[in-house]
Amino acid sequence: MSNTVIRVENLSKKYILGEELQGKSKSFREAISSSVKSFSQKVLNNSSNKQVRSKEEFWALNDISFEINQGDRVGIIGRNGAGKSTLLKILSRITEPTQGRVRIKGRVASLLEVGTGFHPELSGRENVYLNGAILGMSRVEIQSKFDEIVSFAEIERFIDTPVKRYSSGMYVRLAFAVAAHLEPEILIVDEVLAVGDFNFQKKCLGKMESVADQGRTILFVSHNMAAIRRLCSHTILLEKGNVKAEGNVSDILHTYIDCGENVHSVYDIKTPKDQDEDIFGYAYRLTIEDEFGKPVSSIPVGKFWQVRVNFKILKKTESFIIALGLISSDEVPLKTSWSSPHSLSPGEYQVVFQEKVVVLGTGRYSLVIGLSEANNTFHYVRDAGILEIADFAEGIELIATSGVGSILNPMNIEISKSNI
Repeated sequence: MSNTVIRVENLSKKYILGEELQGKSKSFREAISSSVKSFSQKVLNNSSNKQVRSKEEFWALNDISFEINQGDRVGIIGRNGAGKSTLLKILSRITEPTQGRVRIKGRVASLLEVGTGFHPELSGRENVYLNGAILGMSRVEIQSKFDEIVSFAEIERFIDTPVKRYSSGMYVRLAFAVAAHLEPEILIVDEVLAVGDFNFQKKCLGKMESVADQGRTILFVSHNMAAIRRLCSHTILLEKGNVKAEGNVSDILHTYIDCGENVHSVYDIKTPKDQDEDIFGYAYRLTIEDEFGKPVSSIPVGKFWQVRVNFKILKKTESFIIALGLISSDEVPLKTSWSSPHSLSPGEYQVVFQEKVVVLGTGRYSLVIGLSEANNTFHYVRDAGILEIADFAEGIELIATSGVGSILNPMNIEISKSNI
């Protein structure tokens, strides 16, 4: 007898960009906006310059097929827009595929995004029982798990409060506790766990390991490669709606790193206008390097890394300072390191920022460069390059998805004459 619990056959999902959803409830403001838009379209359509509104097709998934067996722990990875969330919504029966079919054997519990699965007007207690009923559990079965769910979610004081008053962290903690404890045969979890704090993420991963050890199936979408490596035994890599690769975790993670888009090791920096009298110089190249000074496009957590910046000084400066900053993908400044003041004559120079151990979470970070003279910044580059942390060095047990851990690590900074 086959132990396949999920079979995806030639699955495709098409969206029409610019198409307004029918039957979707609207707020008062949305209703007013819709009425104005409708009126304006009628005016345009009746005018002599009649325009036809075009609609563009977008295939979020394109003819994908795979099978998942009972007890598999499958990580689904890919860049933003690869189709991961669309796939999970189809598997969770939240949306219908355009083509193809999905066969699922077993009870499915899903945690896809904050706000999914709970009724905002009901209390936490009522939502626990509601979700259990949806999963086909009796009241007695739910009651036997209730105390464990509340304890895991750490919301004892607020269990009888309507969930619309919960913070996003409280909401996710309860939603995960419900999904993981009500004994689903298949547990589907999206990146939503990133909302939780560090300790809760560790607890969730531990719980998912426990669920998997009981022979249940887990589908886990995450950009956190450490969590994927720790939890999953099999990985599917999606790229632009297609299955680019699938197989064991290590092989697929290496493929994922190698197919990075718009991530390089060397970045040419646009120079400012030379005619500006305040310009003492400018940076023109940034290179990300490994411990051997070799240009690389990604750095594993736990490894040495350095950034080399080539710059030109146009006129003598007595107190030159150069700074390197890191900004997260959600625009949070994480760290700034700057050199001591230097006296430099006109010429070609380079500065190397070195860090012995990088403990940034997996993801992409924007590098910022600033050149100053006597507290006057004369060349500032907002997106000088992209630092990608795409894998973990062996033996590193870091789970956090933020870059906070790197903030306190000092960087060694050396300025010298350029050898280019």
